[in-house]
Amino acid sequence: MEQPLPHRISRLCGAMLPDGSVVDVEVRDPGIVSAVEPHRPERVVDTAAGEVDLRGYVLLTAPAEPHAHLDKALSWDTLVPPLGDLGAAITSWRAGCAVFTEQSFRERALAAALALLRNGTTAVRTHVDLLDGPDPLRGLRAVVAVRERLRELMDVQIVALTPNTAPAELVDAALDAGADLVGGAPHVAPDPLAETDRLLDIAMRRGVGVDLHVDEFLDGDHFMLGHFADRVADWPAERIRTAGHCCRLSTLAPEELEPLLKTVAHSGIGVVSLPVTNLYLQGRDHRVSTPRGLTALAALLEAGIPLAAGADNVRDPFNPIGRSDALETAALLIAAGHLDPATAAHLVTDGARTVLGLPDAGPRPGAAAELLAVRGTGLLGVIADAPADRVVVHRGAIVSISETIYRTAELAATEVSVP
Repeated sequence: MEQPLPHRISRLCGAMLPDGSVVDVEVRDPGIVSAVEPHRPERVVDTAAGEVDLRGYVLLTAPAEPHAHLDKALSWDTLVPPLGDLGAAITSWRAGCAVFTEQSFRERALAAALALLRNGTTAVRTHVDLLDGPDPLRGLRAVVAVRERLRELMDVQIVALTPNTAPAELVDAALDAGADLVGGAPHVAPDPLAETDRLLDIAMRRGVGVDLHVDEFLDGDHFMLGHFADRVADWPAERIRTAGHCCRLSTLAPEELEPLLKTVAHSGIGVVSLPVTNLYLQGRDHRVSTPRGLTALAALLEAGIPLAAGADNVRDPFNPIGRSDALETAALLIAAGHLDPATAAHLVTDGARTVLGLPDAGPRPGAAAELLAVRGTGLLGVIADAPADRVVVHRGAIVSISETIYRTAELAATEVSVP
């Protein structure tokens, strides 16, 4: 794998699929999987013809990150925020982000995006704050610049994260400057339903989709998911409508949850769970039987609602940790969300791509060649160990290779005296 990147491929040889089968995956231009065949061990891998030896690797659909905050990422060390809940995190960010210049936003966003790519993510949707002060679009311009720089390496969608104090003219300016979708967090506005309507009206006027932070709390009667669903039910099928977090669903009684999910299923809304951030932020005032803070994963799946999962915040006031790795998200879905490994992997790969409105991808004939190979012997082991050895394919070309040299056995042989 000495070729410069991106490196166009023709065949991936000897990779293991999640079902345990070992296959060769043929890729043709323009980055489409043309065939998946049983691997023939006797066949010589022709690297000069763009073939890649993936024996010892598990091959997955490349992850998609459905909900990031590239503008906030990696700001923890600068802001030194207090540990706290959602309200404390919002306060800390709004007070501290004034120190960041456009260059700072760009540098941190680029580092965070490259970390995602290195770990296998080839598509990301990021929310970007419309800021206070005389230059409210500097973060947005920075992320647009990062999107342009990485255009050949990953797909980036940008959501204008709109505070309830921002006028419609600022949202229009953000869309004109490169944002793709209208976003916001109506549940923290003084009138959540009115703010939901305001943001949806802007999106309808501009003919774009929406991705809203929805009901990111566990208790209270001001949830707005049902109203959101009613408002977008007659939107064109192809127009994106996404609800992130939806933590309140997990604490609704069954007689409230069931009819609400029917409404959501009819609306075409896709839901995104963000386990690491919501595990960190939610439930701090529940000292006994502390709730997990995740959305109602099992009920959403049973209702047939498009469901994805993402990492959300990475080392910023909303979450002090995070590896920018979809395998970390999948592991948390298993441990905290009680999902089986295959479903957890689906939510960060194919499920995430569905919610983002992206074409079908993965090691299947006719699908886009968006692929992640991870060294390992099975899906569960890959999720559990999160090996660093990875090969990332975007649009039929290798865009990232991570290789680790293990010297444990060699060191043991030289340091231990064997009689």
